[in-house]
Amino acid sequence: MPGILFIIVLCIGRWAVLNGLLHDFFVLRSDHGKKYDRDLLRLLMDGHILITCGLFQMVAAIGLRNGDVWAYYTAGIACISLLAYCAMIFPFLKSIATITLNLGLIVILVYGYFQ
Repeated sequence: MPGILFIIVLCIGRWAVLNGLLHDFFVLRSDHGKKYDRDLLRLLMDGHILITCGLFQMVAAIGLRNGDVWAYYTAGIACISLLAYCAMIFPFLKSIATITLNLGLIVILVYGYFQ
């Protein structure tokens, strides 16, 4: 289980990092990126939340490969953080893929933890 868990968590972490980078790139290229104000900072923070949680998941993947217990908690907390973020922005942006991936990952992490 640790080998496949490593790959799953790494891929979902990469998904979040890539989406965060793309989000920030397109925000900076849009009209919002032309003026430094509160809206720009808020939009950039959205991307940075994705990047940060994705990086935590990628670091946790290394721990999961080694069978470290802390990695289950770290990946789980990153999933919960992303789910809370998605719940907050759901009225504006329905991030179904991110929600589905992180809900699935929580289920897999709980299953792997109790194995």
